[in-house]
Amino acid sequence: MLQYRQLSEYYLREAQWSSDKYTPSFAEHLDLSAMSSGFPQLAPVVLLGVRDGDGAATAEAFGWAAAVPALVRASAELARFLNDTASYKTGKSGRDMASTVECYMAERGVGGEEAVAAVAAMAESAWRTINRECVEMDRALLPAARLVVNLTRMLEVIYLGGRDGYTAGADIKDLVTNFFLATPSQFN
Repeated sequence: MLQYRQLSEYYLREAQWSSDKYTPSFAEHLDLSAMSSGFPQLAPVVLLGVRDGDGAATAEAFGWAAAVPALVRASAELARFLNDTASYKTGKSGRDMASTVECYMAERGVGGEEAVAAVAAMAESAWRTINRECVEMDRALLPAARLVVNLTRMLEVIYLGGRDGYTAGADIKDLVTNFFLATPSQFN
């Protein structure tokens, strides 16, 4: 429950920034928007539907996921980076808060394409953090971490090629249809 109260506070701060037309520093924006991405709140939720037979749904795993370890933080940053690079290309409402791309542009004095490339490079760095954390973590937590990583991998499908399949779901309609309705012969 505490995480969802915090999420509301993050949303409120973003709404205040938007209302004030405040453009935060890149670091300030990322600190807030990674947490408001919803990913840190989803990390423990993915463990709820798991039977404890594989060791993913242990009390230790829930505590780990809820504490927002580096793997979850990197996944949240990746969610933000992928969303913001995709939405930068498609445009946004005038009432939206500045994105990581726009904050990077304002702070560094660069153009849109250069900022998108820099944020995309940060997304790659987030993947390296995720991989490093999986290699270095307590082996007992790997089943839980695998679920979080799979949730993160889903983001790559939603935002594949810079499209915004989250906001404009029609972009991934055929992909989802193929996942659930394709016959085995269609995969040959």
